[in-house]
Amino acid sequence: MADLLTGLSARALRTRWLVRAPIGLYRAGLGFLFGRRLLMLEHLGRRSGERRYVVLEVVERPAPDQFVIVSGFGTGAQWYRNIVADPQVRVSWWFRRLVPALATPMTEDESAQALTRYAQAHPRAWDKLRATIERATGTPVDTLPMVRLRLRTGPD
Repeated sequence: MADLLTGLSARALRTRWLVRAPIGLYRAGLGFLFGRRLLMLEHLGRRSGERRYVVLEVVERPAPDQFVIVSGFGTGAQWYRNIVADPQVRVSWWFRRLVPALATPMTEDESAQALTRYAQAHPRAWDKLRATIERATGTPVDTLPMVRLRLRTGPD
């Protein structure tokens, strides 16, 4: 049964319309429906300059103005490549909408430490997520790239 659920979850991760479905709710101001474990990241396409959106899991909150998010599809994920090209993003989370932030890829060591903390804090969720990512990508997950989002709360 667990293998069936992992397979369905992996297939869902590869189904564009399903993965993108929460974006409309976030853009309508209903992101709070997903709780505090997800956020919507608005970033700019590195080639097109167009606004792009992705909903991601919050791995941890090291400070009230910071989030750590993970790229389950590695550094090749489009959103990840876009924030490397332009780290100026906006974050919608809980009841907050489109807060300006700076996205900084974390080092491999920082990412590994954050992933270890996540796995310890949420062992069942990590087991399911790991199995799903491995099934979706076809590669084992030892570490995943992480990004620190620092909200800009004051004037520039």
